[in-house]
Amino acid sequence: MRVLEIIGICVVALLVVLLAIFLRRRLLMAGGGTIRLQVRVSTMVPGRGWSSGIGQFVGDELRFHRMFSFGVRPKRVLNRRTLAVGCRRLPAGPERLTMPGHWVILLCTTGRNELEIAMAESTVTGFLSWLEAGPPGQPGSVAPRPTITPRPVER
Repeated sequence: MRVLEIIGICVVALLVVLLAIFLRRRLLMAGGGTIRLQVRVSTMVPGRGWSSGIGQFVGDELRFHRMFSFGVRPKRVLNRRTLAVGCRRLPAGPERLTMPGHWVILLCTTGRNELEIAMAESTVTGFLSWLEAGPPGQPGSVAPRPTITPRPVER
């Protein structure tokens, strides 16, 4: 009888954990402006180190939340002002096993750091539009003209 109680408690605990992860994911996606993506967190083994998650657009930031995590805070925050996309490629080697075939990998730079992001091909267009639609003053954009203030008239 004691063994059945322990097994029952373990099953209930597992169900509570799965429910908590599911509800967290639902809450993140309920606000809108979210996409499914993967971020390479480790480059020690070629083709490995990808982490699945949810990207949330909030103002000038893309916040990456891991898919299977209890954390409320994002794992990474990418600022639109410092983010630039270098090149794009299709998954190769072991990457083809970890992500769907219609996904594209983008090599991005954030300041001095390089970062690889993978997302669906249809999502890339929206991501690049969000990236290009930033406010004036972005790197590579034309600086605003100086404002000319009129001189006070002397009498």
